[in-house]
Amino acid sequence: MQITEYDENKLLHLLLEMGERLLDAGAEINRVEDTLERIGLAYGASKMNVFVITSSIIITMETSDGRLLTHTRRVNFNNSTDFTVLEQLNELSRQCCTNPLPPEEFAERMRVCEDPARRRTLYVGSIIASGSFAMFFGGTWQDAFVAAVVSILICFLQEKGTKLFSNSIMFDLVCAFLSGTVICIIVKILPFLNMDKIMIGDIMLLIPGIAITNAIRDMLMGDTISGLMRLIEGILWAGALAAGFMAAIWMVEI
Repeated sequence: MQITEYDENKLLHLLLEMGERLLDAGAEINRVEDTLERIGLAYGASKMNVFVITSSIIITMETSDGRLLTHTRRVNFNNSTDFTVLEQLNELSRQCCTNPLPPEEFAERMRVCEDPARRRTLYVGSIIASGSFAMFFGGTWQDAFVAAVVSILICFLQEKGTKLFSNSIMFDLVCAFLSGTVICIIVKILPFLNMDKIMIGDIMLLIPGIAITNAIRDMLMGDTISGLMRLIEGILWAGALAAGFMAAIWMVEI
């Protein structure tokens, strides 16, 4: 497919958008780099050089006449994982590699790659997960019910509050503190409840298990920088959760 200079620059912007959306959906670094390289070659580039870490994407496209075009983007993402969106983006990338779409259609198709039931699924899944974990670790059905109620607050904070913080670590610290405070107050009012079991059920919604798993996978795949960045962020994330719940317990108990 032959593309003009204008379309080459527009294509690079689309590739940066695709890479950012893949990272935000939870894709590993190797997948993002391979996807962007394949799409660029499918659209007529003679060579693609893509470098991706969790906070930046750099793409250099070499055209058939020897020109080099480089675009970069600073990436801010909230460490979320959405396999539905990731599957849709992967399917779109395969279609572009098999039969390249016009850039306008490519952009439109990419914009609609979102899970329409994400909000409802987030709430329902969190309610079931928090209640189940509370009972699994020895809590009563009353503990499970309270954990499920508090999970609604956590989901609301995840939905509305992430944009108010510059990074996920500060958000998780505040989220853990607020949810921990609510749990402690409820247990103060209803002393027959088990505070530890309720907290275990709700903290499971915030633990960065997938982020740490992806970090180890990135390092095993040779993306050491990205893997270390994700691992350190995951450890700080877990530390922020612990600090938030500890601060809530200390404040209410004192």
